[in-house]
Amino acid sequence: MRVLIVAENASTRLGGEAIIPYHYFRLLRARGIDAHLLVHARTRDELLTLFPVDLKHLHFVEDQLLQKLFYRIGKLLPHRVAEATFGLANQLLTQRAQRVVVRKLITPKCVLHQPIPVSPRFPSLLYDVGAPVVIGPLNGGMEYPHSFRSAESDLSRTLIAFGRTLSDTTNAIIPGKRRAAVVLVANERTRKAVPSNLRGRVLTLPENAVDTTQWLPTDAVPPDPTRFLFIGRLVDWKALDIVLEALLAVPNATLDVIGDGPMLTTWRKLAERLGLTARVRFLGWKTQAECAESLTASCALVLPSVYECGGAVVLEAMAMSRPVIATAWGGPMDYVDATCGILVGPSGRAAMISGFATAMRYLMESPERSRTMGAAGRERLQTEFDWNRKIDQIVAIYESCV
Repeated sequence: MRVLIVAENASTRLGGEAIIPYHYFRLLRARGIDAHLLVHARTRDELLTLFPVDLKHLHFVEDQLLQKLFYRIGKLLPHRVAEATFGLANQLLTQRAQRVVVRKLITPKCVLHQPIPVSPRFPSLLYDVGAPVVIGPLNGGMEYPHSFRSAESDLSRTLIAFGRTLSDTTNAIIPGKRRAAVVLVANERTRKAVPSNLRGRVLTLPENAVDTTQWLPTDAVPPDPTRFLFIGRLVDWKALDIVLEALLAVPNATLDVIGDGPMLTTWRKLAERLGLTARVRFLGWKTQAECAESLTASCALVLPSVYECGGAVVLEAMAMSRPVIATAWGGPMDYVDATCGILVGPSGRAAMISGFATAMRYLMESPERSRTMGAAGRERLQTEFDWNRKIDQIVAIYESCV
């Protein structure tokens, strides 16, 4: 069996969903499967370094002039608007170039897997390529919590609504998902958001997972019961300001912030204005190994995001035996239960600030409580969200297709 992993990007550095195709390719090759990875050339150097013995299994498509123009225009727009317009156009141009390469790589008993983009509404050009196609796991169908919908401008909401309507038409014209042999969805919310009239099977499989052989807890007891950690891209919907304000009600707590993004300056100034400079450290972007070290040094992960479809960082915290305090909305609700974390309802900004402060104090009061919840998280992760278990499932799906 040959498996073609086709994606926009595959990277350990770009963050977000780009790491998903990397894990599929890495673990399939580790099992001796004839897996090939086809992505955009922007991650060529990294992948050649990561897989020096698999060079013949790596394939790339180059940027087109029109894509460079679309990228520059998209940088001027709000993120979700850019993603639904020029971002979509750029990914379709990449897929068009990939179709040419795919046809050269197809062999008997071959299956093509498109794991990203994970948005259920993004169309796919990977159909009628001479092999069955598996798409997903998809994860989306998200809205902001009702009390936070004012965070988007009327123009942004209008453009996004138009984009969603347009995507239904686009998926009818570009029927990749409708013709796929299998469409994987992460949850029921996403199942409701995929295009209608799918011909293939729709199966449920978690979007994210963790390689538990790489993420190993070194100390089950938090060394500092007052230190909390945030990991993520610094964009507005991550709502880091909620945790910063919650710190005012938890005088002994400190916070490390790992990540970079357009809100860095805004949130750094907020920390200064709140008098938190001595208690909050902005550490910038870190490698996964460095994130694991920071999790080990912390008592819990905090994720106040109000628009989180997935949340792989939640699983990484669970892998390191650390409890999670997160918003009861979107992806974290798929991963966290009362045994391993605390979910704070998004009923309003003031309520969330109070909820995060209460949860932080609750964990600080008892390091043993944190240890127990962290151990439960590790056990839950190994049972439901381990990458090797996920590969077992996906290989069975591939075999059923070919």
